[in-house]
Amino acid sequence: MNRTRSPRIIFITGTDTGVGKTLLTGLLLHHLRQTGCHALAMKPFCSGSCADTEFLSAVQDGELTPDEITPFFFAESVAPLVAARKHHRFIRLQDVLRRIRSVAGRCQCLLIEGIGGLLVPLGEGFAVRDLIAKLACEVILVSRNRLGTINHTILTTDALQDVEMIGLTIVLMSSQEGDSSTSSNGRILAELLAPTPVLPMGFLGVNLLRSEDLKESARKSKKTLARILSSGSFGPLSSF
Repeated sequence: MNRTRSPRIIFITGTDTGVGKTLLTGLLLHHLRQTGCHALAMKPFCSGSCADTEFLSAVQDGELTPDEITPFFFAESVAPLVAARKHHRFIRLQDVLRRIRSVAGRCQCLLIEGIGGLLVPLGEGFAVRDLIAKLACEVILVSRNRLGTINHTILTTDALQDVEMIGLTIVLMSSQEGDSSTSSNGRILAELLAPTPVLPMGFLGVNLLRSEDLKESARKSKKTLARILSSGSFGPLSSF
């Protein structure tokens, strides 16, 4: 592919683990590819299970190998730094950036799914936030639409205050059963975090980490996915 501009880089992080980062990454990846954008996705760090890697591989039709999607995988369900020390591995931030650049050079848009929250330690001396800072990319913050999300979301956005990035959008992921805060969380967060966009993603169903189910969900949420990708101060391409 002959390009004169750098690929668009979007980092999907979350307020915690299990908030819906993988699902949203898959939805955005499928949406971009369906609209003609040559998009790829990585989850550079993964602990405990390779299910997320296999899911992302299926959504991008096996274009990347598991090792390209997740170059730093650990079988233990702990923070990558903890697992790396157990296996006497020393992971440098430059090594992670090198693996990301290798994939980014092959596409128009690269989605990077983080692990856990912003302060999860990845290697010696760096965490998820430090990786985002080096990429200077667009950031999507995934939050749960339930009681407690106002505190967790504001804490996470505060942790991004000094991080160089192109734009920030918050996506509130709804679950099957809401609570007394579900209807007001989006409105309050939009007020408190203005002008940062806060966009809702309605509940799409259970067991969506399967290719066919994801495609149908992406079709139903096409307008929402388009809004997420065009919100905030996001430009068409990011520097890398």
